[in-house]
Amino acid sequence: MVAEIARDPETYGLPISGIGGVTTWRDAAEFLVLGAGNVQVCTAAMTYGFKIVQEMITGLSDWMDAKGHRNLNDITGRAVPNISDWQYLNLNYVAKAHIDQDACIKCGRCHIACEDTSHQAITQFVDGIRHFEVMEDECVGCNLCVNVCPVQDCITMVPLAAGTLDERTGKPVDANYANWTTHPNNPMARQAAE
Repeated sequence: MVAEIARDPETYGLPISGIGGVTTWRDAAEFLVLGAGNVQVCTAAMTYGFKIVQEMITGLSDWMDAKGHRNLNDITGRAVPNISDWQYLNLNYVAKAHIDQDACIKCGRCHIACEDTSHQAITQFVDGIRHFEVMEDECVGCNLCVNVCPVQDCITMVPLAAGTLDERTGKPVDANYANWTTHPNNPMARQAAE
């Protein structure tokens, strides 16, 4: 929504405050590059205390220094021209979550988020031992587990190569680009073809 507001001709140039799920400096950076001039933090401060805001400031500042950005104006809105409308996303792109067992601290946040609000695709126990692992036959690649994991790069999204069997659908990953504008389930695409 932030990017949509930033690129819409009627709202372009309006001040935007990014809000919703800001927990790390990376979250803040994503909102900023998509057009927000500032971000708001609520739940993360309630969960982890106000110190998390200082950690975000330090992390963002370190990242900006490493990339050679002098101030927020250097990054605000920078990614907006690269944003695509959802209907043009490649429907044949498939990625699955992968949990690095050596990095996992066994907090269970990935399991709880996936179990309660997503696709029940992460184990909680294996052979009676607390163990979090992605069940590829259930994972839809929503990325929720990556967002709730407190350990950076513990959970990553791994794209499936063309021709690889997607265990969830039972079909091989198609190498061809396909999007919603021509998908057979899109009623507007059917009307245009008729």
